[in-house]
Amino acid sequence: MAESIEIISWNVNGIRAVAEKGAFSWIEERAPHIVCFQEIKAAPDQIPENLFAERYPIRTINSAAKKGYSGTMIASELEPHYCNFRADIDLLDEGRIVEHHYGNIALFNVYFPNGQKDEERLAYKLEFYERFLAYCESLRSEGKSIIICGDVNTAHREIDLKNPKSNEKTSGFLPIEREWIDKLLSHGYIDTFRHIHGDKEGEYSWWSYRFSARAKNVGWRIDYFFVSEDLKEALEDAFILQEIMGSDHCPVGIRIAI
Repeated sequence: MAESIEIISWNVNGIRAVAEKGAFSWIEERAPHIVCFQEIKAAPDQIPENLFAERYPIRTINSAAKKGYSGTMIASELEPHYCNFRADIDLLDEGRIVEHHYGNIALFNVYFPNGQKDEERLAYKLEFYERFLAYCESLRSEGKSIIICGDVNTAHREIDLKNPKSNEKTSGFLPIEREWIDKLLSHGYIDTFRHIHGDKEGEYSWWSYRFSARAKNVGWRIDYFFVSEDLKEALEDAFILQEIMGSDHCPVGIRIAI
């Protein structure tokens, strides 16, 4: 019999800073089964040992080689039977992926690269996208179901950011970046939030710290859950927790029967 579980993804922009603010208390109260963090900016020995320890016995941490940069972590009630950091995709050792397998499901927590620095970095972001999709497709060919969550660093459609026209030449909303999300969906993956909520407007997951952007809800939806099409009927809900503070991103999540 399928069990309904909740998975949440949050770019915390520094896990130690969020912990010091006491901004994780909502996780204890809500008690999702799995929480995926991006941009933890910490090595394993810098993360408090007691953080989520009682609720989540499994903590898988992938820290970047560069100190205080990037990094991903999964805190889980459920024990995976396989875990990988995908160095074949994350070529620069930036701690961008944690891969857990639970039975026939491969869960990916990914902090995709940002392309705003320069053309070289944008090219790396696009290459990362392609390597990642190719690997997911190889797993699907083996019969795996796929759940992808994290900070994709691209808003897909005009509805996914407040000011699309003024950002058409900004990395994060370039046509070539958006085309990759089109490609992902065309390969049989579902944008869970849009699947559940359709063209609901004003739903964002990231806001600049400048110009009171969050208070005015001048944001971007760049944090996603995608699932392979075979999980469509199992998807029960998808949501954005805009009320949760502590980072320039807010958490996003799904409830799914697996």
